[in-house]
Amino acid sequence: MTAEDRMERALRWIMIGAVVFVALMFAVVAAFAHDPEHHSHDEWYAGLMQPDNPNVSCCGIADAYWCDEYYAKDGKAYCRITDDREVAGRPPVPVGTEIEIPPWKLKFDRGNPTGHAVVFLSSGGAVFCFVQGGGV
Repeated sequence: MTAEDRMERALRWIMIGAVVFVALMFAVVAAFAHDPEHHSHDEWYAGLMQPDNPNVSCCGIADAYWCDEYYAKDGKAYCRITDDREVAGRPPVPVGTEIEIPPWKLKFDRGNPTGHAVVFLSSGGAVFCFVQGGGV
């Protein structure tokens, strides 16, 4: 076996290890990404997909913030964070923070059992999804 073959084989094993590690991390996050007060909502959170990219999840409770004050201003949609819950693994966003909701992030097809409008945010503040409150 040549040095090139050994290097290629080592790189292949490193890549396999990296893929397994990432898959395990997603499994751990998914196991803990639920609303501890409402386990019945776990399936709803897990099933939400981004409206502009239906193969990508909106993420989970660790990315979800209640955003019950929503309104239009200058032809754009906004919501104001109303969520003061401490959720494990979720960066805090101060109550009252105004979030602009891009029209392609409005989610209408899965209802909403939480009783709150919910915005799903990346750690950098980008909107993954916005689901209006108001029933299932």
